Amino acid sequence: MTGTARTTRSTPVMSRRIVFSGLGALGVAAALAGCAGGDDGGDGGASVESGAELASTSEVPVGGGIVLADEGVVITQPTEGEFKAFTSTCTHEGRTVTSVDGDTIQCAHHGSSYSATTGAVQGGPAPEALATVEITVKDGKILAA
Repeated sequence: MTGTARTTRSTPVMSRRIVFSGLGALGVAAALAGCAGGDDGGDGGASVESGAELASTSEVPVGGGIVLADEGVVITQPTEGEFKAFTSTCTHEGRTVTSVDGDTIQCAHHGSSYSATTGAVQGGPAPEALATVEITVKDGKILAA
């Protein structure tokens, strides 16, 4: 008697549980990717060329500062004639800081704050200081170094 071999084919079956688990994982990945990026489309640094004029000295108030979102820079003047510049990208989620209030650079998105003199974290969820941006001041103009 000759035997016949019976071949069983296993066809992959996708259950609803597998589909929804995969969609859930995809959603989590998309959410994490969204948290990683900023609203400036850059790498977190200033986007200006050396020698580019950033502002005039008269635009930056003593004991305050200005946020140049397009350039990715915040410029402060802690004391008269002393200008400091930092990246305007908050180190918490990469969003642009929103204002300078006295001696504090504020990020209103999640409450982080930084020193207008050093860029050091003063409060909020920011994990590290703002990076320093090199500038020069010449003839009443603040230039990227």
